[in-house]
Amino acid sequence: MKASKLYVGNLNYDTSEEALRELFAQHGNVLSVTLIGGKGFGFVEMDSPEAAQTAKDALDGTDFDGRTIRVDEARPQEKRERTDFRRGGAGGGRGGGDFTKKRRPRW
Repeated sequence: MKASKLYVGNLNYDTSEEALRELFAQHGNVLSVTLIGGKGFGFVEMDSPEAAQTAKDALDGTDFDGRTIRVDEARPQEKRERTDFRRGGAGGGRGGGDFTKKRRPRW
């Protein structure tokens, strides 16, 4: 494992960052814990790739807070293309969004 940041999935929505920190601290020094609110997953950063691998091996597929958690190496966040709603991008509005055309009078 090259990275020390882990993805933790299938978490109970009531799981706290402190409880997750305590769980992973049994396997090495935890630098940070980030829960993604209302999504059931989060990220744990360990102080070394070795500690991250140890925690992954020990905790993946185990029961935590009534759920079988999934622990894997975190992938880098993909850069998402910015949507420009004024140019007819995805996600809403009426019509094609081409505001460069002149409209004919309605009367």
